[in-house]
Amino acid sequence: MITIRHIERLWNAKVYAKLSHELLDTRQEASFAIDGVERPCFVAALAMIRMDELAQAHLPLYDTLLRVLLRAQERDGGWGDPATTALCLRALLLGRGQGDAIEAGLAFLGVMQKDEGIWASGPMRRMPADPAATLFILYQLGDNARFREAVRFSEALGWFAHGGSLLSQELQALYQWASLRWRSATVETGVDEQTLFAAA
Repeated sequence: MITIRHIERLWNAKVYAKLSHELLDTRQEASFAIDGVERPCFVAALAMIRMDELAQAHLPLYDTLLRVLLRAQERDGGWGDPATTALCLRALLLGRGQGDAIEAGLAFLGVMQKDEGIWASGPMRRMPADPAATLFILYQLGDNARFREAVRFSEALGWFAHGGSLLSQELQALYQWASLRWRSATVETGVDEQTLFAAA
């Protein structure tokens, strides 16, 4: 298990790829094969999430990581691509986070959501829809009410209900696993849970 001291040592040495690998090593997020995991904002978000899980968000390193995350936010409200934006938002939403950065990030995800309800892997809306990137986004934020209000959550889940049989076995397994994080949201959205999870 990675320690806070080890996180801080790798962060200060700017060994972002190694730190990202070690933070992802025991996490399900590693299964999603998302690009850009060595970017400082991605690594900072992962480290903040891990520090929060260890109840160590009070340490100075956490504030350093938070500043890096906020400085990396782009003018459009995102952090490059929808998946990285979702991870950064998850980190910022820890402890009931508030603020313009969160609102802008949620708006970015709302704008980037494609007509069919899912997201592309890249930073442009005209890129092809990507079920893996969408699963990553839903895993990170699907259990957050503010996210569900900012995007067309029911349509995203509905896409998997109707297109789930087209997914590879690996993506079907990720869908089943990721759905555990947003099951409670189905009651609030009025979506029939049996329909949503039939595809997986």
